[in-house]
Amino acid sequence: MKKDILIKTVRHIISSVVLILFFGNHLNTQATNLLQEDVQDTQSYTEFKGIVIDSNTKQPLVFADLTVNSTNIRTVTNKEGEFLIKIPNNLLGNKIAVSLLGYETRKISIQDLKPKNNIIALNISITELTQVNINIPKDAETLVRAALKTKGGSYYNEPTIMTAFYRETIKKRKKNASLSEAVVEIYKQPYSSVRKDAIKLLKSRKNTNYSRLDTLALKLQGGPFSTLYADIVKYPEFIFTEDTFPYYDFSFEPSTQINDRQVYVVKFKQLPNVVSPLYYGKLFIDSETFALTSAVYGLNVENEKQAIGLFIRKKPKRVKVYPLEAIYRVDYKTKDGKWFYGYSNIQLAFRVKWKNKLFSSTYTLNIEMAVTDWKPNTTGKIRPKNSLKPTVILSDEASGFSDPEFWGEYNIIEPEKSIESAIKKIIKQIKKVQT
Repeated sequence: MKKDILIKTVRHIISSVVLILFFGNHLNTQATNLLQEDVQDTQSYTEFKGIVIDSNTKQPLVFADLTVNSTNIRTVTNKEGEFLIKIPNNLLGNKIAVSLLGYETRKISIQDLKPKNNIIALNISITELTQVNINIPKDAETLVRAALKTKGGSYYNEPTIMTAFYRETIKKRKKNASLSEAVVEIYKQPYSSVRKDAIKLLKSRKNTNYSRLDTLALKLQGGPFSTLYADIVKYPEFIFTEDTFPYYDFSFEPSTQINDRQVYVVKFKQLPNVVSPLYYGKLFIDSETFALTSAVYGLNVENEKQAIGLFIRKKPKRVKVYPLEAIYRVDYKTKDGKWFYGYSNIQLAFRVKWKNKLFSSTYTLNIEMAVTDWKPNTTGKIRPKNSLKPTVILSDEASGFSDPEFWGEYNIIEPEKSIESAIKKIIKQIKKVQT
């Protein structure tokens, strides 16, 4: 097996999601502790916690969406299927929709929820295709290959400028330790082009509680590029290449529906005899166009030594780091019959053990980016001035709260709120910056 080829392929995407660990005396000891646990008025909001599970297997469901009907209030379950959502008291009479790709959407009255320990079970959605597509590939691998080749016909194939909202969160155990947010412009290149996308930072800010990080600092290298590279259609080489295809097993799962469209579901995983870390997950492929409409996948971290070597760039000698999970999600949207990148999310989890310390600490990192608006790129520019480098560390670039006029009332980072909700609060300011 070509071990070096496999490691190189995986590193293409992993290298943009790198942790830098080092001793705390490198930190600014005068840093102000800005983090606030309760950022919302408890008299105006009610908080609900719980878990979303598969009704059959009872296993937790990652990336399940919970949305309050007729609002932009939304949250996503974490790697353990857990959720936390804060709902204004004037909306407690509404219903909340719980959904996940491949599962039937469930609508629950908010009044039926408890403050804690809610268990929401979802049923698998199985859809029989109403008509047989005579061009459907006979095996799952051929369908995946076809999906990755449809970029010219099924996807928006003109240069665009996208506005997106980006957030990265670092937690120690379940306590927020570092939060960074940014509004960016993505100079998206055509899907048929080999040119890489570019990103321009419009506004950013950070909020860090260094005491929660103890003597350890974690920095996420790659920033918005990390989520952008999850766009499998634009960057298939980061996961599937001609060299790595033979090391995967592809199989069909029961078909489902997404936004009233019939969708094939393909499950993939690395072969049992492959030792190097590769990916596993599900691809959701439109039955009519063969376009990849969504993907949920993870990195196999069973080989701890090789897996952690893909993440850690630098660490103290007295620290051992164990990878627990690396999960990815990408969603595509349609406009005028063409698909385009709309949202991606990455969840990472590590266990950190210091020598001579009895207990270890678990750190989780969550990064996500949502496209909120886009327009054709008529500027003729492929890369804007002062564009970010793919190796950027957003927390080093962020400007804290130095521009409260821009952020307006949204002056405190609220990690439980959806990023779509956050950007709607500052959309007017974003337009001012762009003009």
